[in-house]
Amino acid sequence: MGQIITQVDAFTDKPFAGNPAAVCVLETPQADEWMQNIAQEMNLSETAFVVKQDDGFYLRWFTPTTEVPLCGHATLATAHVLWSEGHLSTDEAARFHTKSGLLIAQRQGDWIELDFPVTHSQAIMPPSGLSEALGVPLKSVVENYLGYLVEVESEDLVRQMQPNFPRLKTLPMADVIVTSITHPDSEYDFVSRFFAPGLGINEDPVTGAAHCCLASYWRDRLNKNQFLAYQASSRGGVVKVNYPGGDRVFLAGQAVTVLRGELISHC
Repeated sequence: MGQIITQVDAFTDKPFAGNPAAVCVLETPQADEWMQNIAQEMNLSETAFVVKQDDGFYLRWFTPTTEVPLCGHATLATAHVLWSEGHLSTDEAARFHTKSGLLIAQRQGDWIELDFPVTHSQAIMPPSGLSEALGVPLKSVVENYLGYLVEVESEDLVRQMQPNFPRLKTLPMADVIVTSITHPDSEYDFVSRFFAPGLGINEDPVTGAAHCCLASYWRDRLNKNQFLAYQASSRGGVVKVNYPGGDRVFLAGQAVTVLRGELISHC
């Protein structure tokens, strides 16, 4: 039998929404070039590769163009596959050894909670051309390892904006999280979108790593620890965020398997 690849929609409770990720549960480690080729073939924002170890699993994530150090939705998708396909019992935590350290996923009813490192941002002067590339006025700009984090004046601006991606790629950092508080009658605390042309993804549908940045940003501004967040891409996705302080943040989402296939060739 060839390599089984499972596609999962993450941070959603219904198919064809949230963020799709491909998951490969490997029998043995594979070469980087092979994994990058599979990720390019799948052409999703992330493809995850996981191998059993004595104390959990070794997990890596690839976009169609590069390996990334942290990915929330593909970790969520991987945990979902390990439980739903019998690699782990449903009452057992999934322990992932990654380039971002140990990550733990646990089932909480229909939700999966991820224990991730929090990301703090630093205030900066907005780079020349950022507002023009995004096509919206900027309320606040900070930066972190993921790129710029930009707050704008309203939820409507976040939802309606249409960035100039070639222009974004000319900036010192090409990847941008854009966020705003929501309307007073909204069920969500804040909305966001993540544009990542520098990673080969013009817009990522729902981004766990971005919420590792948004957690500390909004905790400082809204003076609360728990949030219900919505990433307002065309597919959309819901993330529960719990950041009590310190260096860890807890993100929760749901996941749905949408297809399963067999890779015939290992070339």
